[in-house]
Amino acid sequence: MDPLNRRRFLQLSGTALVGTALPSIAQANSAVPRLGLVAKVGKDGTSEETIKYVHDLGFSVCQIFLEALSMDKAPSLLAALKKYNVDVSAVSEHNPGPRVFDFDHGPPTIGIVPQAYRQQRIDALKLAADFASACKAPAIHTHLGFIPEDPNDPLYPTAVASIKEIASYCKGKGVSLLCETGEETPITMLRMIQDVGTGNVFVNLDTANLILYGKGNPVDAIDVFGTLVRGTHMKDGLFPTNPHVLGEEVAIGKGKVDFPTLFQKLKEVNYRGPFTIEREISGPAQIADILQSKIYLQNLIDKTYR
Repeated sequence: MDPLNRRRFLQLSGTALVGTALPSIAQANSAVPRLGLVAKVGKDGTSEETIKYVHDLGFSVCQIFLEALSMDKAPSLLAALKKYNVDVSAVSEHNPGPRVFDFDHGPPTIGIVPQAYRQQRIDALKLAADFASACKAPAIHTHLGFIPEDPNDPLYPTAVASIKEIASYCKGKGVSLLCETGEETPITMLRMIQDVGTGNVFVNLDTANLILYGKGNPVDAIDVFGTLVRGTHMKDGLFPTNPHVLGEEVAIGKGKVDFPTLFQKLKEVNYRGPFTIEREISGPAQIADILQSKIYLQNLIDKTYR
């Protein structure tokens, strides 16, 4: 972000924390995207607590991850969504097994590419599709893993076949599969989606991840797969300098993402989905960063889409 944009971000952040109200649930299908929040229901937590947290921070839509997903949790989530007037844009699922987000241990642990965890994760994503359908969520979301850049790599066709199995199941449930960016270049993501060919596989554009993994930047990525973006994670980050460790995620306004240009390019490809804030720290600093980002991003929505 250039100095002028960063200065503008700080000016907006200083005016208020919560800012103006977001569009109501009745405006969900309007031409103006809403701001959303990535939310998690912990193993010992409840949907009521999580959705109340989303509501109390001033959001009307979220992307939700349940650490211990099961169909018997659908009624309580639906009740909480109705009580707090919140929508779910996607149900995230990443289990079971370990996930190590670095360059050395990431390829054998993340997503459905690693054969050691593939079938278990296929089954978990099918359960997520069942859950999303029951909760009237339009999509499920996941990291598929380090999809091989070389289509001749033996792992590539097996990964595509597995993704197609998941996507076909999702299609039968009336939901889409959103693929998180980061572990592969944009052109590899596009190739995979075309090779799967089910028509319901789309991109969840994490604005920081392409930078954190050194795979590109989100602005240029729109030229490759922009028409396939159906979800986002609004994050900022720095490029990696250690070849074993990802770049650093930072608060929006402190990294390399050019948000004003990104919003304009997303508008040009007719993106109207939520701009979903994710800040991968914890505690009071996380809430402060979320609220500051909310002000800045809502201003960008107003300037770009209205």
